[in-house]
Amino acid sequence: MTRPYVICHMMSPLDGRLIVNDWAGGTGHSIDELVNVYDYLHEKIGADAWLSGRATGEEFADAVDRPYETTGKAERPVHIADPDANEFAVIVDKDGRLRWDKGDIEGAHVVVLTARDVDDGYLAGLMQAGVSYIVSQADAVDLKNALDVLGEEFGVKRLMLEGGAQTNGHFLNAALVDEVSVVVFPAIGGKSNSPAIFEGGDDGLADRVSLTLLSVEPADLGSVHLRYRVDRP
Repeated sequence: MTRPYVICHMMSPLDGRLIVNDWAGGTGHSIDELVNVYDYLHEKIGADAWLSGRATGEEFADAVDRPYETTGKAERPVHIADPDANEFAVIVDKDGRLRWDKGDIEGAHVVVLTARDVDDGYLAGLMQAGVSYIVSQADAVDLKNALDVLGEEFGVKRLMLEGGAQTNGHFLNAALVDEVSVVVFPAIGGKSNSPAIFEGGDDGLADRVSLTLLSVEPADLGSVHLRYRVDRP
């Protein structure tokens, strides 16, 4: 199977902190201004899908932990709600906690990645809302299989990974990232115990990821756009 080309696209201060609220003030610009720079570079790179974890998905979902009022059997392991979609918002939601009442995020068709133990009532609710989904055949979301299905059955060719620290770390650990793109803004967060844009658990990622510089470009608001090819050591 042919999986999409995956670009992990993130923004951070000089010390790589993830939580924008913790460091944006150091730039002298609003969060909206910083995000505009980040989004412009997202569009410049180009992708037909973006992917985030459940925490980011909560910003777009209609509710959390509110059950669907649906029953009955649901299609497994894959349901394609919109065969004509050509732009996708992919949300990793292992336990099926997010409630969706419509099938798109700003025009991008929603595809939920979930695990095998999710109940049929939840999947039926996604179907009713016009949301696509891929159910893994394991207790966790099988990222490799999900990417293969996105490529083969949904036609996704380039996917922008914009997850939280752990989601990004899981993809890197599984050797599923082809490129890293980071917009570095002129600020230092420095807040203790604040997550980085990549988290690899106790073992870290240093022995699992090797990077080759592709390009360095100045960007707006004093930022620098770095792009690296991801290799295995």
